[in-house]
Amino acid sequence: MPPRDSLSPAEQWFVAHGLPYFVDSYRAGVAAGLRRGRIAVVLLVAVVVGAVVGVVTAIPLSAAAGIGAALSAVGLVLAVYAVVTLRAWLIVGWAIRRTFRSLGLLLPLVTRALPLLLLFITFLFINAEVWQVSAALDGGVLWVTVMLFAGVAVGFLLTRLPEELDSVDDEVDSRELLDACRGTPLETAAEAIAGRVERVGRVDAEVAGLQKANLVLVLLVSQAVQVLLLALSVFAFFIVFGVVAMDPGVVASWTGGPLDPVVSSMGAWDGDRLSRELVQVSVFLAAFSGLYFTVYAVTDDVYRKQFFSSVIRELERAVSARVAYRSMRTHDAD
Repeated sequence: MPPRDSLSPAEQWFVAHGLPYFVDSYRAGVAAGLRRGRIAVVLLVAVVVGAVVGVVTAIPLSAAAGIGAALSAVGLVLAVYAVVTLRAWLIVGWAIRRTFRSLGLLLPLVTRALPLLLLFITFLFINAEVWQVSAALDGGVLWVTVMLFAGVAVGFLLTRLPEELDSVDDEVDSRELLDACRGTPLETAAEAIAGRVERVGRVDAEVAGLQKANLVLVLLVSQAVQVLLLALSVFAFFIVFGVVAMDPGVVASWTGGPLDPVVSSMGAWDGDRLSRELVQVSVFLAAFSGLYFTVYAVTDDVYRKQFFSSVIRELERAVSARVAYRSMRTHDAD
């Protein structure tokens, strides 16, 4: 086993690139956290907490609000466990940093989907039936609907994203290994391997188990951050568009009753222009837009080529670097 101080910089490199499961010590801790007995206890705690929160919320409000609160509580318990035990914050943090570093690439990609999306969604926004349905939704039902859209989007991504990783763990030749490790703490180990062999076999380069799950999570979180930014942009657009263009009298005739203003009228400002009904319609359409963009992102060939190619290159580099890391772990690079 190589000295701890020689492995630490290499392991920190993987962690900094959102791949903590590539590090043996991190992966062992995560594997312990995923044992069947511990997962059963966490699920039981989540269900109990969700049931209590749901009942407490439903009594003064409504059954729909209780269901929404219960689902949120269950998700919160599982999210806290994932962050603390499964090191999810390392993956999410990397994805968020990468997204904001590559906004220059993100904007032209998103503009491929936005024109048609906004044309379609704007038509729905000025449709009386959409206002009637959205404005009549109880707050709990609206929240459950948003979570349903999010769940469908995540489920769709989880079924399609593994296809993008088919070629990530193919054989690695010495040139790819050297290029991947250049400028990293693994460069010396890669040079030692490249000096002995011309190609690293598929068995040595193959990624499976938690490490494969880490790659899928990197793609999932990266895409989810993009979808969230797009949904927030659509929400902001419709809030502004609704305040400027939608006459409160027309909206009131559509919803069948007086509007519930979020901000009281002040001077020339008509508080009905920013109403609860407008917020609910904007939330509903933004959530629907997020689901649409999720499907579009993994089915449009041009988008997939532009977005996923850059992420896949980073993952291929990490898989190549993992070969050198494994060599350091077994002291083969000495």
